[in-house]
Amino acid sequence: MDADLADLLAFDRDHVWHPYSSALSPHAPYLVESAEGVRLHVRDRDGTRREVIDAMSSWWCAIHGYRVPELNAAARGQLDRMAHVMFGGLTHEPAVGLARRLRDLAPDGLEHVFLADSGSVSVEVAMKAALQYHLAAGRPRTRFFTVRGGYHGDTFSPMSVTDPVGGMHSLFRGVLPEHVFAPRPPGGVDRAADDPDLLAWERATTDLFSAHADDIAAVVLEPVLQGAGGMHAYSPHVLGVLHRLARAHGALVVHDEIATGLHRTGPRWAGDRVVSTPDILCVGKALTGGYVSLAAMLCTREVAEGVSRGEAGGLMHGPTFMGNPLACAVAAASLDLVTARDTEAEVARVGRGLAEGLAPARALTSVADVRTLGAVGVVQLREPVRVAEVTAAALARGVWVRPFRDLVYTMPPYVTSGDDLALLTAGLVGAVADVHG
Repeated sequence: MDADLADLLAFDRDHVWHPYSSALSPHAPYLVESAEGVRLHVRDRDGTRREVIDAMSSWWCAIHGYRVPELNAAARGQLDRMAHVMFGGLTHEPAVGLARRLRDLAPDGLEHVFLADSGSVSVEVAMKAALQYHLAAGRPRTRFFTVRGGYHGDTFSPMSVTDPVGGMHSLFRGVLPEHVFAPRPPGGVDRAADDPDLLAWERATTDLFSAHADDIAAVVLEPVLQGAGGMHAYSPHVLGVLHRLARAHGALVVHDEIATGLHRTGPRWAGDRVVSTPDILCVGKALTGGYVSLAAMLCTREVAEGVSRGEAGGLMHGPTFMGNPLACAVAAASLDLVTARDTEAEVARVGRGLAEGLAPARALTSVADVRTLGAVGVVQLREPVRVAEVTAAALARGVWVRPFRDLVYTMPPYVTSGDDLALLTAGLVGAVADVHG
């Protein structure tokens, strides 16, 4: 190992706190030197340089890959004008242009766009808007309804509607608000509406909602695919049930499309699989193509006007970097790429490659399930993943992957070629076989 690499990694170990890690026994990360296309140029801890396919899209956001000419040009052009200006009392073309694109791409009826710093913050804003909406109408409601197994972010309000067992409820008991959790829907996007397990879920969920209906401000859910909660896919019928319950009892519906939006599961929005439009939609992650943090909360005119009629006179949120021009310019360019290409067909192609390439994992004794949905591929094990070992085994096979719980999964960039999908899936299956058998 050369001295510069040793110094970087030593300082990282002693002073840089990584996600979900301990300062007492820190993880040993790999050093990324550059990235291009769908590949990362990585240094092993011994100094070995590797070029590896990114199976993660940098936590699902780099849908176009890296060093994208159109996004680079948008960033450079905006830097020549201004990188940032406050959004309070001022506006600018990048923010207006992005809001226009989002309104045009969103389900019909979502007319107002609130720009936020990150996906978690957009969920915070959505929940705050729902509470203000009911308060302004003179019917204060303080609880939210969701399903078990979900994940909505790591700030406090999103944590409170994230799965109470797999999330952080026990750690922050007494501080997190207690909301209402229906059972996790049975798995399977293609599960028939008259499936006995789905009908049993519907009855239990209806009874639970009815018992708390007068206090429910909104239903919050990830449509069709629960991401960080376990890559659990479920029937769109579930969305229909929850929409009907909310409408019947005067609650709002919030679709958290931070992980699922912009075609990750196939359609532009995972919620497009149902007819009913949500009152509020959150989008993030892929919004800027992985270049810079940005998210948005979109809502109906009814919600925006309802909130604004309240005592506060507006939605009480205003981040310093709200509407950051640099982020907005890159996001608009990213959305231009999404619409210029046949992204739904592109995702379908990736999905076929994942399904074909991951299928051999079913023969492994350690594997409980293999499933795909859009540009998402999952190998679920019968035991917790030995994360460091699987990561190292995949890296040796030319693939960067970040497993969690019992899942070795991939959400690759949409532009990943057929040959690269074959290498990626072979690397994941081989890593699982090497480590877990």
